Formats: sequence, C-alpha cells, structure tokens
Amino acid sequence: MNQPMSNGTVVIVGASLAGGRAAEQLRRGGHAGRIVLVGEELERPYDRPPLSKKFMRGQIDAEKLFFRGEDWYAAQTIETVLGRRAVSLSTTAREVTLDDGQVLPFEKLLIATGAAPRMPAIPGIDLAGVYPLRTMADARAIRAELAPGRRLVVIGAGVIGAEVAASCRDEGLEVVMLEALHTPLSRAFGPEIGALYAEIHRSRGVDLRLGVMVTELRGKGRVQEVVTSDGTRIGCDLVVVGIGVEPCTGWLEGSGVQIDRGVLVDARCETSVPGIFAAGDVARGPSKKLGRHVIVESVDNAQTQGTTAVHNLLGKSEEHETVPFFWSDQFDLKLQSVGHVGPFDTVVYRGSVSARAFIAFHLLEGKLQFAIGVNRLKEIAGAKKLIAADVSVTRAALEDETVGLATLLSPA
Repeated sequence: MNQPMSNGTVVIVGASLAGGRAAEQLRRGGHAGRIVLVGEELERPYDRPPLSKKFMRGQIDAEKLFFRGEDWYAAQTIETVLGRRAVSLSTTAREVTLDDGQVLPFEKLLIATGAAPRMPAIPGIDLAGVYPLRTMADARAIRAELAPGRRLVVIGAGVIGAEVAASCRDEGLEVVMLEALHTPLSRAFGPEIGALYAEIHRSRGVDLRLGVMVTELRGKGRVQEVVTSDGTRIGCDLVVVGIGVEPCTGWLEGSGVQIDRGVLVDARCETSVPGIFAAGDVARGPSKKLGRHVIVESVDNAQTQGTTAVHNLLGKSEEHETVPFFWSDQFDLKLQSVGHVGPFDTVVYRGSVSARAFIAFHLLEGKLQFAIGVNRLKEIAGAKKLIAADVSVTRAALEDETVGLATLLSPA
C-alpha cells in the first residue's frame, strides 16, 4: 500500500520533460523536503520538439525552450546537478552514484533518464559531420552546418528524420533521405499516412529512397559519402541519423529494478522496487487497451506519466491510462495523431486529402483505434474521446462533417 510521502529526499535522475516537470509538481504538490534533479546535459530542463525545427534553423533561441528561468530552481530550493550522469543505483542503501563519485541518498526516486539515439554499427559512423539529434547541443552542431546548396543525407525516415529533412529543404539544402522500410513514418503514423508523406517530401524536393540500407560512411576525417547495400555512393557534406532511440537503463543493471526494453512500471508508474518510480521515454507501462506493456515516446506521455508518478510518490493512489497523443510539423503541414498505431481494417477520411486538410480514422471491427489529422486540428480531441470510450462508429458518421464526434460517444 502506498505510504504518504514525508519530508525526505526525492532524487530525480533525468532533467528531461518528465523529470523537470515532476520536480515542479513535487513542490507545487506540497513536498517540503529536499529535491535533487540530476541531468546529464549541462542545460536545465527544456522543450525538445523545436530542436528539429525552429531551433535547429536558428529561428528561436534557447531561452524560448527552457521550462523555467535560470534562478527559478534555486528560488524553489530544487537542487540541480547538471552535466552529471548516474552510473549506478543501490536499492538497499537507497543511493544513486554519479559519474564524478558523488553519492545521492534518497527516500524516493524518480527515473526519468529518457532515451538515447540509436547509431548504426557501420564503418565511418564516428566521422566528423555525422550527427544524431536528441539534445540542444546536437541541434546547435547541425545548425552550424546549414547553408543553401549543401548536401545532406538523412538516415531514417521516421519522425526525427522526416522533420530534419523538411527543415533542411526549407533552408535550401539538397536532401537525400534513406529508409530501410518501404514507407516513411509508417511506425509512427501507419502506412496510409506514410505513403502520403512520401509524396509530400518528394514534391518538396527531398530525394526519398525507400527499402535502402546504409552499409558504410566514407571520408578522410570527415564524412564525404554514404554507401548503400546495393553499392550506390551518395556524396554529402553532412549526415543526420534518425533511426530511433534506446531507453537509457544501463546504469540500473544489477540494481534489482526490473528492466525489459525499458524500466517496467505498474499502472501507478512504480517500478519493481517500492518507492522507485519511472516516467517518460524510459518507462514501459501497462496498457489496458493493448493488454501489454509499452513505451510511448511522446511529450504528452512524458508529462502525464510524470504527473501520475508524482501523485503516487506524494501518497495518492492514481493509475496512468491515457490515449497517446503525438504531433509532427513538416513543411507547412501540422500532423496530429491519437491512439496506438497498430492493426486496422478500415480507413475513413473526413476532409480533403488532396487539399492536405483531413483526418483519417483507422478502425478495427467498427471501433476507432487511431486517428491522424493533417492541418485539421479541431477533431483530434473528439477522436481521442472516441478511442477512450471504445464505442462502435459508422463510416457515414465519421465522413459527415456536419456530425460532431462528441455525438458519437454514446451508442445509438
């Protein structure tokens, strides 16, 4: 049974969205004890989505990204330990050890270490001019390379890769985007929307090549060409890798915290060790709808999981179960999705696909599973409620723009 939180020390490992917001909510929720926020980056908590768009393009500065001002954490007596990485956890001694040897005792712990970019194990991956994109430092480094006419190769046509490709085309770079699958963005948004975005990227001048594996990067000290599995050689000035991420769990090995492709948590966001919680891209939590544990890599999930963890850490009893929400801005298109992308047997469109202003409802046996909206933001909240309600809906009602989605929440 959850015990009310005393005024003891809470350590939060990960100055991420989940970790940063959790620190704020702990103070706002009445915790009067010590709060220590540990971050591997030198930067205080900030918003990551603009990294692949406006920040990378130099259209906004760092101050627009930070959640709180420089002095806010001190004013709230939240200790920030930045530029330091957790290397081990003792669940018996209730201590976190950092890479500088510092030991942080805690009463309760929140793991919010997020995920790190996956880099392919191929020759040349360590050459200069090859970048992941996860941190503010990564975005700054890429920004320094951007100039009209330069040649960029993007490895991976997932969300990060596609956003980088779109941003760099808008900056006048020549862009080749390589994807091992036969449809871009299919894991994030499904095959129908992925095929549409393939057309969009190509129409904007992106040289999108699908079903292509990268085998080697070549260059004398700096990347100069990308070699694919069929022997094609693509000249380039820089490379951005966007082939997914891996949860940052290495420091937890041997701790007793259960790991399975992320930190396993229950519906309360608590790990296998009482008093230790996890949230965000590192946490694999249960989904009642799917009947299994999943990691949901999204801003919305990081915030809602972090909130649930804090509430339970403070002694409340709350379960985390939300419909996933995600968005992506590419070129002049604003894409939003709700629900877990997965099996479906019917796609119903409302709006105009040709005008790039529509919502695509993906159904399975008459029930909405996930929905993708492009430049069509008003229906997303209604679609989210339909998914949560798990009610049957008809093609005619979904297609009819005069029918409000809220009216479909109660079965006829």
